[in-house]
Amino acid sequence: MKLSVVLAAVAVAGMSQSVSARQISLVEQQTDSLAGSHKIVYIDGRPADAATQAYVDSIRQRISVFYYDQFRHFSDPAAPYFLFMSKDAQLAMGIGGCVRMRGYYDWGGAIPASGFAPYLIPMRKDPANMRHFGTTPSGTALFFRVLGRNKTLGDYQLYIECNFNGYNGRDFHLKKAYAVIDKVTVGYANSTFSDPAALPPTVDAQGPNNKITPTSVLVRYMPTFGERWTAAVSAESPQPSITTDNVSTAKVSAWMPDFAAFGQYQWAPGQHVRLAGIVRTLSYRDLVARKNVNKVGWGLLLSSVAHPAPMLTTYANVCYGHGYQSLGGDLLIGSYDLVGTPGDPGKLYAPASVGWCAGLQYNIRPNLFVSVQASQTRYLPARDVSPGEYKYGLFGAVNVFWNLTPRMQLGAEFDLGTRRDFSGDSAWARRAGLMAQFSF
Repeated sequence: MKLSVVLAAVAVAGMSQSVSARQISLVEQQTDSLAGSHKIVYIDGRPADAATQAYVDSIRQRISVFYYDQFRHFSDPAAPYFLFMSKDAQLAMGIGGCVRMRGYYDWGGAIPASGFAPYLIPMRKDPANMRHFGTTPSGTALFFRVLGRNKTLGDYQLYIECNFNGYNGRDFHLKKAYAVIDKVTVGYANSTFSDPAALPPTVDAQGPNNKITPTSVLVRYMPTFGERWTAAVSAESPQPSITTDNVSTAKVSAWMPDFAAFGQYQWAPGQHVRLAGIVRTLSYRDLVARKNVNKVGWGLLLSSVAHPAPMLTTYANVCYGHGYQSLGGDLLIGSYDLVGTPGDPGKLYAPASVGWCAGLQYNIRPNLFVSVQASQTRYLPARDVSPGEYKYGLFGAVNVFWNLTPRMQLGAEFDLGTRRDFSGDSAWARRAGLMAQFSF
């Protein structure tokens, strides 16, 4: 685990510089300009009393906090431009979204998907598919956010987000739907076993090939301790992906939730180090022994995002575990939580895998930056596998993003990836991509 030590050292170095000489980074300057681009519309007249007006001011502050959400990813839509508020300031609602268009071009062998995933790189080049030009509106989103306060519940918020993906990138799907009441989150939200903010930005929707960003129906308790410590624990709906042949093994219904937790130290807005973990019950039917079998899966995720200098942002994460592959990364595409044991019919086991990602962002101006990143996912089975089985994938990207206005963004990127199998065969793929995004 030498890599984890290096990533941790990078995070600590960034933390020490930030603590010793706190400066407003260019990223924060851009975020402030975005947070200041909102309009509050009063439904039945502007509030007059000072107490209500003070709450209106607190709503504006909460809009700023929205951009430093623990589970906010770079590609998530901005807060709503218009926020409708009642005169007594007990309820505010915003309707927002983004229109996102991507275009991409593959050459020297095309990946059969709009997302650039090394797992999908063809190992045998097809002369009929050496080049490909594609476009997709996938990622275009619409969402609703409600902020309120109640004598019994205190402050609360509701959030629903839907986006266009799936078939041809045009199906309208529910992405998130949750309620936050004080320190408790209930609903369909980002898993506690994730850290979207620590993932470097990409034009490509797939992102780093070790990206762990599952979404689950969950109940989460997330308290803070002082200004710098945050913890969370949750019970989450399981979504295992298990390899069965229906001859000696078969799938059974999931009956136990996944349990996830994290501990985080943050020394400034948008800068932190987090250690997250998850424990899962993975069940299958042994048709040979005629019994149900339960295996334990688990995973660990160490991650960080920091601004060691006003113009620099560092991203780092490393993950390892057994039977957690369906939660993200290249191996999400297959079924690797439990796999068969050669020569032992009816037996499945939870294989290991490891992944890492490192990224560096340089802001030329608050609204203009370039970034570079590299990531890897490696499959570590404890049994023999077929020669054509995926061994590891590597992904690298260089991109530039330009915010013409706080709500209009352009991006360009070059992606490079490789897949290597256990046979020793490997193949490369490359892609150039463009993106235009408009938020409202």
